Parts: sequence; structure tokens; C-alpha cells
Amino acid sequence: MTTDVLSVPSPAAAESPPPRHPRRWTGLLAILAADLLNLLDSTVGAVAAPVIRAELGGSLATLQWIAAGYTLAMTVGLLTGGRLGDMFGRKRMMTLGIAGFLITSMACALAFSPETLIAARVLQGAFAAVMIPQSFGLLRDLFGREVGKAFAVLGPVIGLATILGPVVAGLLIEADLFGTGWRMIFLLNLPVGVFSLVVGWKVLPDGEPVARGQRLDLGGALLAGTGVLMLVHPLVQGHELGWPAWSLAMLAASVPVLAVFTLHQLRRARSGRAPLVDLSVLAKRSYTGGVAFAVLFYGAITGFSLTVGLFLQLGLGYSPLEASLTMSVWAVGAFFGSAFGGATMNRLGRNVLHIGLALMGTGLAILYAVFSSAGTGLGAGDLAAPMAVFGLGMGMIFVPLFDIIVGDLEDREIGSASGLLSSFEQLGASLGVAVLGTVYFGAVGPLPDLRDFLDAAALVALLTAGITVLTFLIGFLLPRRARPGASETH
Repeated sequence: MTTDVLSVPSPAAAESPPPRHPRRWTGLLAILAADLLNLLDSTVGAVAAPVIRAELGGSLATLQWIAAGYTLAMTVGLLTGGRLGDMFGRKRMMTLGIAGFLITSMACALAFSPETLIAARVLQGAFAAVMIPQSFGLLRDLFGREVGKAFAVLGPVIGLATILGPVVAGLLIEADLFGTGWRMIFLLNLPVGVFSLVVGWKVLPDGEPVARGQRLDLGGALLAGTGVLMLVHPLVQGHELGWPAWSLAMLAASVPVLAVFTLHQLRRARSGRAPLVDLSVLAKRSYTGGVAFAVLFYGAITGFSLTVGLFLQLGLGYSPLEASLTMSVWAVGAFFGSAFGGATMNRLGRNVLHIGLALMGTGLAILYAVFSSAGTGLGAGDLAAPMAVFGLGMGMIFVPLFDIIVGDLEDREIGSASGLLSSFEQLGASLGVAVLGTVYFGAVGPLPDLRDFLDAAALVALLTAGITVLTFLIGFLLPRRARPGASETH
């Protein structure tokens, strides 16, 4: 549903900020445009996937892969994206990421089969993983000690885009401009990306790479990518294929592969070579609890968002525009929730996370009751209030989550902790799409009627509520307070 674009500083993030740049506000627009590319493309699955499948064909798993392929590539890519910025320069890697994102957006728009679209989405996610981690460092290079002003502008704009993104997607599909249909969702990236690319190249500062000459841990990146793919792929495909032996074997084998990746990183760190990620932060219980919190939270909201979008279109027969307008209710709730979370995080600490989760659970309980008892007369009005409550609670968590998770860490640990956390957030999103999507399609069955769709939606709401309760309990492992001064720099 939402991608955290503000919490991926590189390991150099704890350095003293440079003086402010004379064209800092123009540079901010270029960075904002790049972040919007990722934000918009991370939400298209819930609105556009059914229409895409109707034109291109493909299995039910195709609907999941349109979303999961993007987030899966980002999961692995974020581990290396920030590191590449340190090695070769943030501006260079930002512009390379934008250029690649533009090319793959065109490839998405020109896709002629489900396989070509999913492949383009994976490449899109990979370039986004190169592009997005440079934002924090570049903002510090532009604004220096006044970086808080940049985030004061960036946060509300991104919150507004979260609301308008799915609505714009629905409008574009409905308008069918020049006969492009759903393809215009990806073509819209071209003017936004060209602006970001041209302005960014002219304005963004050419900072000296902080890790020039160091070698990238390609072996670690390969192990991480293999392990994550082995974990997510059978979850998406397994049900549709009847859970063949290979899918279960692949799922089981992902655990030792990821364990080997962990050992590989520890060995590199002990030998004095730069690891892909610094795993030492996982020794702190509060941070490890925060990682578990983020995986469950992002899995719940992303997977549930996708299944609701599918239910509205496949179950109730809504058009993409009707579905996006219905779902915008919880985005509006998230916007106001984000404002509350940002304003109260220093006073309430982790309590604001628990308040948000309690509201999410309340909204899910009401939605479960609605789905369970509703008949053929179910409409958007029946869903509006509980979805708004769910969105309000969800929004309360977005802003303070990072600063609370790193509340007990030292300054030197923030860069590694941030990049690792962002990767786990994307992993949670991929797992949420895979698990909740699989549960939904399994409950719907091969020849569903409206009752089957309602029962499937109720089951997913109940499962998401269970995940929310578990996240609530894990929240007690997090630091009680946000990182001191975090609201000024993040």
C-alpha cells in the first residue's frame, strides 16, 4: 500500500550535515518527483491488476505477482542500493535509478503478456531500489542542518499522493486516454521521471562518494536474492498448482539459504571487509523486535489492500475508478493519522503505535462483521466507516515507526539499521501479498458466487486482525521513546 521513502539513509547518515545548497528547493522537487514514481507504482496492483489480467490473461497468481514482483525486487535491491550510492555517488546512482525506472515503465506499458509485464515490474523494483535510498543523503547535502524543513514539506506531499495515487490510477483506466487503458498508469511515469532526471542532473550536488574504492558484496546480494525468492515464489504459486513437492521443498530450503547469507555477512564483518548489511544491530532486542513489527505491519496493510481491491472488482463488480474511490477512504484516514502520529510521537512514544494498531483492529473487526453478514446489497457506504478507522490507525504508525525502532541505537548504527529495516519492510509487503492473496484465492474457489467472495474477504479480514494483534504484542519489545531529536532530522 505504502512504501517508506524517508527511512533509508546510507551508513554516512550520521555525519555532520554540510552547508545548505543555494538551489535546494529546486533539488527538493527533483527528489520528490523520484519518490512519487515509487509511491505511485507501489500501489497500482490493488486497482489495475484485475483489468490487466482481463486484457493480458494469465492465472490468478498473476494478480499477486504484479504487486509482489515489484516489492520483491525492492526487498533485495535496497540492501545494495544505499551501498552503491556510498561507493559511486548519490547523485549518479539517483539519476541512474530514475533512467532505469523510465525505461522499465515504458516496458510495462508495452507489455504484451503477463510474463513480460511481471518481468518489467521486477526490473522496475530493482531500479527503484537504486533510486530511493539516495533521497535522504541528497536532502542532507542540499539542506544541511535545515533538513527538517525539507521533511516538513516532503511528508505532507507524499501523504497527499498516497490519497490521490489510487484515485488517479482509477481515473486513467476509466478515461482510456488514446485507447491506452491501464497502460497510461505506467506512461504517466514518463513526464514525472523526465522532470526528475533533467532537474536532478542540473541541480543535485555532486558529493564525494564516502566509500570510494570499496567492493560490493556481490556474493551476499546473490544469496539474499535467492533466499527471498525461494521464500516468496512458492507462497504465490503453490496454491494454484496444488502445492507440488517442489514448492514445499523450495519453501523449506529458503531457511538455510538465508542462514548462509547471515553467516556470510558475519564473516565479512569479522575479516574487516564491508558487508552488504551490518547485522550487529540485530543483537539488540528492541531493534530485532522492531524488524518483526515492521514485517508484520507492512505485510498486513499491503496484503489486505490488495485483497480488498480484488474483492471490490472481482466480487462486487466495481470498475477500477469505483474501487479506487472506495479505497481512498482509508487513505484519507491515513493522512490524518499520519499528522497525529507525527505530532505526538515524542510525547506518546511507542504508545502511539499501540493506539494505531488498536484502531486498525477495530476497523478490521467491523469489516469482518460486515463481510460475514452482508448480502447482495453490500455497497461502498457499508465499508466507508470501518475502512476510515483502519486507515486512521495505519497512518498513526507510518511517521513514528522508524524513529521508535531505532530509539536505542547509537548514531554509528543508524545507517545500517535504516537500510536493513527498509528491506524488511519490503519483504513484509511481498509476504503479505503472497500469503493473504493465497488465502483469499483459496477461499474463493474455482467457480465463486458473491457469497464465496464475501466469505473470502471475511477470512482475510480475520487473519489480518490476528496479524494486527500479534504486531500489537511485539510492539512492547520496542523502545518506549522515539530517538531524541528524530523529528528534526527525519
